Amino acid sequence: MAITAQDVKKLRDLTNAGMMDCKKALTEANGDFDRARDILRERGQLVAAKRADREAKDGVAIAKVSEDGKHAAAIILNAETDFVAANDKFLTLAASILDLAISAKPADLEALKALELNGHTVAENVNELTGVIGEKIDLSAYQQIDAESIACYVHNKKIAAVVGFNEAIDAEAGKKVAMQVATMAPVAIDKSSVSQETIDHELEVGKEMARNEGKPENMLEKIAQGRLAKFFKESTLMEQAFFAGDGDESKLSVGQYLASVSKTVKPVAMIRLSLA
Repeated sequence: MAITAQDVKKLRDLTNAGMMDCKKALTEANGDFDRARDILRERGQLVAAKRADREAKDGVAIAKVSEDGKHAAAIILNAETDFVAANDKFLTLAASILDLAISAKPADLEALKALELNGHTVAENVNELTGVIGEKIDLSAYQQIDAESIACYVHNKKIAAVVGFNEAIDAEAGKKVAMQVATMAPVAIDKSSVSQETIDHELEVGKEMARNEGKPENMLEKIAQGRLAKFFKESTLMEQAFFAGDGDESKLSVGQYLASVSKTVKPVAMIRLSLA
């Protein structure tokens, strides 16, 4: 059957695929729009398979808080180049996936990929856009938290930081703590939440460093404990110097800053997703 320009435009509007790709798909499908869309999707999956060995290191890291302020999610949608990462179709898909994650609260990344979006799974949408753009696209990370109050900070769509608190917190104070997480990349909220595996590793590294410096064996444990204390101060949120503080605030630790905001407020969960 004859394929008209209006048919091609209609399929393009439905799929965002190129005009020539739409015409070829419609011709192959004998004008059947559903089949033509499937053909474009199948070709998208083929493109994705061909580019599976390519590295997608660029993209966006974004986060969002639900309307009630008690749930948040963050995702990373990768692309191969910063040019595609700024593409409207790419950004629209990323925002749609994040909105879906907020509303559906999937348990993990695979569950998010299996959710329905625009009549297909999230994974199929990602593959379809790979076919349209011709560059590897990958949904590589997803995390979520629930808390009484949540602050969010996204830096240039390259780092997404979210912090959950045990109670309501001033919006500006919450944002500053989220900025701290984005900038200083703490490994845990406080030393009590650092895994024993990490502690054991840091102690072993501390002992080996002291041994290499020629320190006596009977002093290694004490030296390693001192270095562990330094690790806690530099790498846990509550003990870090308050990077985002202004004026006198910059002399405080994050824990001291929060105590100045409220004697009872404390962070209970955090997310940090970064493209770097």
